[in-house]
Amino acid sequence: MKHFDTDHGLTFKFQTEVADALAEGQPVVALESNVITHGLRYPHNIAAAQDIEAAVRENGAVPATIFIEDGAIVYGSDPQRLERYATSDGIPKVSSRDLPFVLAKRSPGATTVASSLICAQWAGIPIFSSAGIGGVHRGAQDNMDVSADLIQFTRSRVTTVCAGAKMILDLPLTLEFLETHCVPLVAYKSDDFPAFFCETSGLKCPQRMDDPQSIARAINLHAASGAPGGVVVTVPPRPEDAIPTQVAEDALATALKRAESANITGAGLTKFLMRQLEEATGGQTARANAAVLISTASAAAEIAVALAADTPKSPSIFHTTTR
Repeated sequence: MKHFDTDHGLTFKFQTEVADALAEGQPVVALESNVITHGLRYPHNIAAAQDIEAAVRENGAVPATIFIEDGAIVYGSDPQRLERYATSDGIPKVSSRDLPFVLAKRSPGATTVASSLICAQWAGIPIFSSAGIGGVHRGAQDNMDVSADLIQFTRSRVTTVCAGAKMILDLPLTLEFLETHCVPLVAYKSDDFPAFFCETSGLKCPQRMDDPQSIARAINLHAASGAPGGVVVTVPPRPEDAIPTQVAEDALATALKRAESANITGAGLTKFLMRQLEEATGGQTARANAAVLISTASAAAEIAVALAADTPKSPSIFHTTTR
């Protein structure tokens, strides 16, 4: 483990594999830890985390799963840390606004999409992989419920590779938000905006590209333009892994009624709905979730390799003081 301290009081800890790859300008893919603590049930969360990291390596990049502990950002997993985060109760998911407080209190935390983007940019990791991003929630015109993920896309110069947004969200409004805030959005080898474990949302992506080299050039051109924020790349689930849209919509309709009856709203709604969908489909959505995490990680690694080849090497955190 390599430690780096900054003049601003930040502490970074890197597994040697990740530190060496970043120091040498090799492709690295950042991964969130929220999927381990909140996304999947034990022991499937451990198996999925290992499979995701393996998919990144198989496609030529180094995985950097991001954790928060003891006042530091930790990049890269090990068996002990993975087991601890997968089995411990009460480890909170930490979004971007929570990050400074959790670090100051030296509490453990699992990174979400939004906080992972901040941590990836701190370390100079240009590619981040997730399954489904957050978005505009249904009823947002009344409750203003918009995911911090969307805001962070406009701020962090990190490319997000994902399977679109969860189908429990208002996907037309999510796309409208991304357009209004000038977030570059491109579908990889597809025309449609996927809906997490559904192959399509029925909505078109504004751009399509079919090779990682073209996406890498677009990422660098976006950076060269001086525009803030990062590119969002969507990757649909493989047909054999996808949940039929009608099956998912029928299950969601029932789940939404149950949530309303139980008066479940706010931060707990997403987890409730995803658990309801899992039960209604006999575990199909959980299996599709795990498969999507692997397919997006594979695509992210391909893009990271192309980006490393297309990007001039520049100074990084590894030119600062280490201990």
